[in-house]
Amino acid sequence: MKQLRRFKFIGGRLIKTGIAVFAAASLCQLFGLPSVFAVIIAIVTIEPTVSASIKKGIVRFPAALIGASLAMTFVYVFGYSALTYTLATVSTIFICHKLRLQAGTLIATVTALAMIPITQDQYLLAFFERAGTTTIGLTVSTLVNFLILPANYVTEIKMRNEKLFNETARLLELRCKEVIDRQRSSSKDSQKMHRQLTSELGKSFQLCQYQREEWKYHRCKTGELRMFFHEYRKLEHLQQIQFHLANVLSLPLGNLAFSPAKKQLLRQTIESTVAILRARDHHIPKEHFELIEQLDQHFWYSKHEAAVPLAKAFHHHFSAETILLYVILSIHDVLEELERMARKAEKRNREELQAFSAEDS
Repeated sequence: MKQLRRFKFIGGRLIKTGIAVFAAASLCQLFGLPSVFAVIIAIVTIEPTVSASIKKGIVRFPAALIGASLAMTFVYVFGYSALTYTLATVSTIFICHKLRLQAGTLIATVTALAMIPITQDQYLLAFFERAGTTTIGLTVSTLVNFLILPANYVTEIKMRNEKLFNETARLLELRCKEVIDRQRSSSKDSQKMHRQLTSELGKSFQLCQYQREEWKYHRCKTGELRMFFHEYRKLEHLQQIQFHLANVLSLPLGNLAFSPAKKQLLRQTIESTVAILRARDHHIPKEHFELIEQLDQHFWYSKHEAAVPLAKAFHHHFSAETILLYVILSIHDVLEELERMARKAEKRNREELQAFSAEDS
């Protein structure tokens, strides 16, 4: 049942696609034009943002005309043969690539191939019909994207951030446990989890870019804009943590030698760090600062030991122990920034609430 509740079939983009198809088909029937091409164009040109629809529409329109003209040319010369389909496909892809119309290659190829079997004569008239239906499809999809259910990714970005922080905390806990206890068997799981997190992080940044582009054409509320930039900064800090975690993932598990006391300190610090990462306000308790202070002393002592020249063929400036301690301390620095951001946001919200209450009274 929980998975069924999470499954969301009707989304904004699906609704906009249905409206665009209906509008394009209705307009074509009104003008007595074949609707199949307009419908195809309307379906494939519904983009996440209005900006993307306009930019890609500018590319797809001339590409579709190129595909239609090539199809009519090869039908006129070679008739309805296999060679016609082959030449229309290859030529359309080649010309679109040379003219840097890659975003419209698919539309152009589909238009070219779909025109071949349904055109019997009057090739010039057929070309203008396809140009008209292509224009209808592109125009309708762009207007639907602009007027109906404008894209808003702020809430989705916030939800994704909460999930990414939890998954990052889980990865930190798992990998540090592997390193401290030298568990080679589960190392691949950490690598896989890190790749997935990196991919999801990239998707969140892409959503942020979509939202920025969408606001070029639609106004936004001040509170919504403030929430967006707050979540975006959290995403940037999360990316820093991911970079630090990558250093831990590259540590050789067999070369670390921690004393029992240091292992205990590391476990306590990591457990506290994981709890702070999972907390929404990222509050850092006093006990955590005490653990970090002890860890910081171990770090400088470890760095001093690594700096002593050794009689070896080569010498690393940072030992595996030093790298692990450095990563944990670096993540703590990021946590301090996150806590400061959360306090500022909470203070601002409290002041706005007080101002609103004063106005009501």
